[in-house]
Amino acid sequence: MNTPGQHFLLSSAARTLSLARVLRLSDDEAWETFKSIRWASTQGEPVCPRCGCLTIYSLNDNRRFKCAGCGHKFSVTSGTIFASRKLPIRDYLAAIAIFMNGAKGHSALQLSRDLDCQYKSAFVMAHKIREAIASEQTAVGEVAGSVEIDGAHFGGYLKPANRREDRKDRRRRIYQTGKREVVVVMRERDGRTLPFVAKSEGAAVDRIEASVALGSTIYADEASAWDRLEARYLTKRINHSEAYSTPEACTNMAESFFSRLRRSEIGIHHHIAGPYLNAYAPKCPGARIAGASATASNSWRLRRRRSLILCRVSGKAIGRGRRRRRSYSGRIKPSRKASRMPSSTSRRAAWVGSFPYSPATQAG
Repeated sequence: MNTPGQHFLLSSAARTLSLARVLRLSDDEAWETFKSIRWASTQGEPVCPRCGCLTIYSLNDNRRFKCAGCGHKFSVTSGTIFASRKLPIRDYLAAIAIFMNGAKGHSALQLSRDLDCQYKSAFVMAHKIREAIASEQTAVGEVAGSVEIDGAHFGGYLKPANRREDRKDRRRRIYQTGKREVVVVMRERDGRTLPFVAKSEGAAVDRIEASVALGSTIYADEASAWDRLEARYLTKRINHSEAYSTPEACTNMAESFFSRLRRSEIGIHHHIAGPYLNAYAPKCPGARIAGASATASNSWRLRRRRSLILCRVSGKAIGRGRRRRRSYSGRIKPSRKASRMPSSTSRRAAWVGSFPYSPATQAG
């Protein structure tokens, strides 16, 4: 419970996801924990990810299950963002705890040091968690009640020249790079937060009208892009050149979201390119799903995903090496079947090429 006037991060609700508790789990306890989280709606009883059948048999080989209806064999991570995993389940639970407890985000380089794994593995894992959180926010639907709306520009940085007489006014359009984009946030007071990326504030109005329920009260600044919202909602505006907050209107909740996002960019990631801004903005630590204490619990619910973040290419798990055979001379040769298959390197390159993120976009 939050005491009146107490910040959420100082309350006991912010300590419900403990990294120390996760690291104390044994392999069996971590598997049982993941199983209970995966199938929380059935109290940990497995459900077939293919047909949804509840009659499941347990197999003795590597903790797998078999569906009595369709005969499909699956594991506790099948159909989740951790399918075809290579790391222990406890490491994935620890990654979620580390990632969610970072008040201003967590870089892939730091995550690789925490988990003692390669940077590429930590990078893909971090973006899988971001994708899962973004899909949870998309499933929220509409926001209602008192909703604060604001936009902030990110990206398109133009480094000033060394000599003062050579410097350009970066506010003018002719000197901008064209890569600058706007993060627009719709934030309920004491409720949910829905951020998204648009080319400009004017281009975001259609998305706002589709995401804010009718009858809500909109709080916004004096930007001309928000004038169109006055035709659908009760809109209260504030002029920031005169005051940041008045008894009638303020957008401080939306501004606090951008404050966290800028600190995450400057202090953690150092630079976020425009094409990848949509991956980082929805996972800003300032965004809360269905209230402050629900962020950790919702992020732990690993639902079935049908997107590029699943570790599969054309239905086949990646990362498996070639099968080899040994000739009579003792020299190791690739098998005939393996020689017709693409190598694990080429399959991994094809998967990374289809993924909208690149390891070069994040620094630690």
